[in-house]
Amino acid sequence: MNSRYTDQQVRFAAKLYYVDGVSQTEVARLVQVSQAKVSRLLAAARERGIVRITVDAYEPRDDELEKEIRDVFGLGNAIVVKTAPGASGDVLRATVGHIGAQYVAALIPDSGVLAIAGGRAVRELCERLPERDGRRLTIVQAMGGIDSGVNSEDAIELGRSLVQRWGGFFMTLSTPAFVPNKRTRDSFLGFKQIHAVWDRFTQAGAALVGIGAMEASAFVARGVLTTQDIEDLKKHGAVGEICGRFFDKNGSECDTPWRERVISIGLAGLRQIPQVVAIVPGAERAHAVAAAIRGRLIKTLVTDETGARALLALKPARGAGRTSSGKTKK
Repeated sequence: MNSRYTDQQVRFAAKLYYVDGVSQTEVARLVQVSQAKVSRLLAAARERGIVRITVDAYEPRDDELEKEIRDVFGLGNAIVVKTAPGASGDVLRATVGHIGAQYVAALIPDSGVLAIAGGRAVRELCERLPERDGRRLTIVQAMGGIDSGVNSEDAIELGRSLVQRWGGFFMTLSTPAFVPNKRTRDSFLGFKQIHAVWDRFTQAGAALVGIGAMEASAFVARGVLTTQDIEDLKKHGAVGEICGRFFDKNGSECDTPWRERVISIGLAGLRQIPQVVAIVPGAERAHAVAAAIRGRLIKTLVTDETGARALLALKPARGAGRTSSGKTKK
């Protein structure tokens, strides 16, 4: 606590700054301290209870958009975060991650198995989940590494980070996401340590994933797939991707050679997990999100207002089913 300043100095500085709207430069002149000390005086005012800052209640989620998504798409949970006008890119992902984390935390069990995929939006949310709150999970990497480099948004780094945050145990899938052919994939799956991770997929009680669009693929950005590869996938009906699994407009996995080359949790396995949370801010992935919902690949969507409106502009396919999950408590 800043005890070097008298209550008179602190109260005077606080009144000038907070009540009278005087600049910090002028506060320094009138209180007769250096400008560098003004911030310390104001901090002392808060520490001593002389200044008590209150903020009017603010609801960071859009209830109406959330209800509409649940009703239109039959989704168990929707978390639609309000963001600053014009927010995009890193700012958008950080805002959705910051607000979404407190609600997603309530959906993740205290124990058991959590599968985790990578992605920038997933990273922003994971970094803001509560620390040391009694959870102790076995966290499993849901997809092999995208390339030889390891970025902060890769599943292997996010899994390690969550174990540091919560305790528990991390099981890494020490393989590439894509291998040259089916025989190589089957060879990898024959290794005991890889098969052990594979077995844990069936025990997962929750999963955190991103959803990729064909027009914005991390695999292209990192040189794993070429633009021609993406065009070929589109010709097979691909509209989106989860954990390296390419799916069509109905959320069914596309029958392409990539299906036999990927090392990751399967879409059928994903459907069996009680709580699959997809963190997908922005509007550009709306078609992929809609397809994932139709295919019952996710149970909860975390997005922003622009993403929600873009999703609602798409009519769900006939016969889209309701996913099973309780509503998020606020």
